[in-house]
Amino acid sequence: MRYRASALGSDGVRVTMESALTARDRVGVQDFVLLENFTSEAAFMENLRRRFRENLIYTYIGPVLVSVNPYRDLQIYSRQHMERYRGVSFYEVPPHLFAVADTVYRALRTERRDQAVMISGESGAGKTEATKRLLQFYAETCPAPERGGAVRDRLLQSNPVLEAFGNAKTLRNDNSSRFGKYMDVQFDFKGAPVGGHILSYLLEKSRVVHQNHGERNFHIFYQLLEGGEEEELRRLGLERNAQSYLYLVKGQCAKVSSINDKSDWKVVRKALTVINFTEDEVEDLLSIVASVLHLGNIHFAANEESNAQVTTENQLKYLTRLLGVEGATLREALTHRKIIAKGEELLSPLNLEQAAYARDALAKAVYSRTFTWLVGKINRSLASKDADSPSWRSTTVLGLLDIYGFEVFQHNSFEQFCINYCNEKLQQLFIELTLKSEQEEYEAEGIAWEPVQYFNNKIICDLVEEKFKGIISILDEECLRPGEATDLTFLEKLEDTVKHHPHFLTHKLADQRTRKSLDRGEFRLLHYAGEVTYNVTGFLDKNNDLLFRNLKETMCSSKNPIMSQCFDRNELSDKKRPETVATQFKLSLLQLVEILKSKEPAYIRCIKPNDAKQPGRFDEVLIRHQVKYLGLMENLRVRRAGFAYRRKYEIFLQRYKSLCPETWPTWAGRPQDGVAVLVRHLGYKPEEYKMGRTKIFIRFPKTLFATEDALEVRRQSLATKIQAAWRGFHWRQKFLRVKRSAICIQSWWRGTLGRRKAAKRKWAAQTIRRLIRGFILRHAPRCPENAFFLDHVRTSFLLNLRRQLPRNVLDTSWPTPPPALREASELLRELCMKNMVWKYCRSISPEWKQQLQQKAVASEIFKGKKDNYPQSVPRLFISTRLGVDEISPKVLQALGSEPIQYAVPVVKYDRKGYKPRSRQLLLTPNAVVIVEDAKVKQRIDYANLTGISVSSLSDSLFVLHVQREDNKQKGDVVLQSDHVIETLTKTALSADRVNNININQGSITFAGGPGRDGIIDFTPGSELLITKAKNGHLAVVAPRLNSR
Repeated sequence: MRYRASALGSDGVRVTMESALTARDRVGVQDFVLLENFTSEAAFMENLRRRFRENLIYTYIGPVLVSVNPYRDLQIYSRQHMERYRGVSFYEVPPHLFAVADTVYRALRTERRDQAVMISGESGAGKTEATKRLLQFYAETCPAPERGGAVRDRLLQSNPVLEAFGNAKTLRNDNSSRFGKYMDVQFDFKGAPVGGHILSYLLEKSRVVHQNHGERNFHIFYQLLEGGEEEELRRLGLERNAQSYLYLVKGQCAKVSSINDKSDWKVVRKALTVINFTEDEVEDLLSIVASVLHLGNIHFAANEESNAQVTTENQLKYLTRLLGVEGATLREALTHRKIIAKGEELLSPLNLEQAAYARDALAKAVYSRTFTWLVGKINRSLASKDADSPSWRSTTVLGLLDIYGFEVFQHNSFEQFCINYCNEKLQQLFIELTLKSEQEEYEAEGIAWEPVQYFNNKIICDLVEEKFKGIISILDEECLRPGEATDLTFLEKLEDTVKHHPHFLTHKLADQRTRKSLDRGEFRLLHYAGEVTYNVTGFLDKNNDLLFRNLKETMCSSKNPIMSQCFDRNELSDKKRPETVATQFKLSLLQLVEILKSKEPAYIRCIKPNDAKQPGRFDEVLIRHQVKYLGLMENLRVRRAGFAYRRKYEIFLQRYKSLCPETWPTWAGRPQDGVAVLVRHLGYKPEEYKMGRTKIFIRFPKTLFATEDALEVRRQSLATKIQAAWRGFHWRQKFLRVKRSAICIQSWWRGTLGRRKAAKRKWAAQTIRRLIRGFILRHAPRCPENAFFLDHVRTSFLLNLRRQLPRNVLDTSWPTPPPALREASELLRELCMKNMVWKYCRSISPEWKQQLQQKAVASEIFKGKKDNYPQSVPRLFISTRLGVDEISPKVLQALGSEPIQYAVPVVKYDRKGYKPRSRQLLLTPNAVVIVEDAKVKQRIDYANLTGISVSSLSDSLFVLHVQREDNKQKGDVVLQSDHVIETLTKTALSADRVNNININQGSITFAGGPGRDGIIDFTPGSELLITKAKNGHLAVVAPRLNSR
């Protein structure tokens, strides 16, 4: 299960371990050793809970790192985090996996001693992820080898391959390692990884043929079915549906939401290439994986004699091709057992149960041996191949142990027995090495070692592994003895042999009360982590792990290159019985213990917070159980048996020197003497501390906490003083900088002003000289001496002209130009006038344009000819003098569709008696219409309008001359209008008679009727008077305005 944790503040600032002591009430202590009540499991759990709640999943017990799986991404494994933990003292940074990794790496390089990191915990606690993070740290931070990073890449890429073949989904973990792994990483003298080697322990091969409900087989089967290409699956005879294979459906959990088999398959295929697999080797390996699936689909049926026969011929054909064996031989090996008696070989037929057992045994053997071959292949790719590399004496090794943790299930079998035996051995080693390192540190510092009371689990290890008397020896003896040996006979022999052992119990040996919790086929061991009850069913079979001889012979004849290496023919000729599984495991475990003893150990204890894999959930019962079987309380008690806190004198003095006036701000003597002065000032009692050769040892956490609290108070006052001093210094420096800057700017500015003033005076003097010289020669032809003056005169005129240009077209003002610019001035004046006229014309509206046109026509006709014209000039001509409502509807109806362009009230004088009558004058597009109330009195078409006569005086009379074709037509019309200029102008324009308006002086003759003419006499006078004269003429007296 992947996890990440937080060891740095949210702002990314590194916080030292000691500085976090003041936040202990909120986030707990970062080292369980600093717990005041260190013997209390409740205090231990509360500290763990506080840190887990704040996403602080790492805590120390001295040098041991305790890790709680958060089940979520906390973003603390980036390259930036790696750099923060590189080259930093272990206690200068908060607890983190990288702190352990860096400490181990630096010890490996500086002390040139092999190191080992032991990672333990139950399934789902995060052991595999921790191993990957350690490898990632070394791959990112270690120097690259001179010949490239191939080894580094293979180390990283070996993980996905081993996980695919050795990990599976269980009830507790979606990526559970079903084997123990120990990896050695070899470093050269420069600290670069140059090689590696992997040891595997106790692969759970029974998972190949059986899975509990809710669990899966190994990942590789599902990855191949999901991610394999169609062509590849056809070659292997496989379908994509995992439900088609018996070995994949027993757990009824082929699909898992948190696992992407297709994506993981791509990673595995790429990784196989990186670790030097050829395409042929990949094909052979996948053929074996497919053959296991086909083996699971082999079915048997009983014949008449109750002997088993293979019924699935198609599966058998695929097996013979994929494994490279003869079909008949394989068929016989699956249904018969070869027995050698007195040098003679006999074939014994198998019944259905025996045939199924043989099939499953072959599947387990093929897969487990292939896994062993795969580990060997990876080791060959990791081995250093550089002949020029330094000898083994100049290289160091770092070991990573990712081993299964203590397991306690509802039903515990042979696998749990081996796993828990392994944990007993590692716990024994852990306590032994921890006590040894504590004792060595005390002796190195010259402090008396006080013996520590602890539970020595050697008694349990001896119960399991002791020769002749141990459980493994009795199990092997029962497996090897002739006769009918069963799991129950093994249990009976156990009861007889170890019945007096205090850590062993069976139903037979238990009291009446305990028997209720023990079945007859079970035994109970009291491990260091608690009681575990084991069911003996299957112990003998799993320990023997027998594969019938004829099945071995068949596999030894395989033409698959990998199978031929996994099944060696020497096995057939070797008369010695192979060692049992338990013995092999015991020997490999003893070898592992020796390997770990030869190295400097570091420990990571992984804890699973809940079974539901939910982030933020803290299951106290489950965690307390893990704390117990991981031996964390025991480890804490050993660590605290002496002193809770120890630091080098230099570090302690540097941190706390401000608490003593004698050591603050600097101490000139030895650090040890400074620390002695400091602790005397702080009032430490003799029983609270000891002074070693290079370190101070503090016994009680409360002493350290009191010192830390005093430091926090002291920091406040020191911070205030430092801030005050800094502010004073800062502002003083800022003032001096500003002052220097001001002086510099002032000096520069004064110089600039002086230079500008001098340059200006010089320029003024030269300009004046040139002007005077030019003025003297102003009348001479242009030459260099007067050119400046002439240009100045011209420029001055043009600038003055720009300021005094005419404002409108009526403004005739214009500056007087110099003689040289007279012609240019006239041209400019003309251009200016045209420009103003153009602008004016563009700015007038259509209505105003029409007004001007009419005014222009009126000017053309009447200007200088009629006395009352000047009075009409400032008055605007309007479109009509009568509204539509003032004209009778009958008149409008009589006009029909002819629009009225202009209407004005007029006075008409009769032709005979010159009697005035009110009329309306209407102008249409075709005629002049004279209207009396609702009646059209006279219509004069423009074609019949021969002219218009008006006097030159200020009167308002005019005559419309009409062409007469016969005597029946009326004569000319005499009219008077108050707006005579406007009326005549519009009439002339509408009738196109602008040139037919006659302005008469004295009198106007008009046609009064058939054969009779009338005369209008005009005389100037003081006021307007219109009367009929005695001579029969119409006399008009009009005032003379003298405006012409």
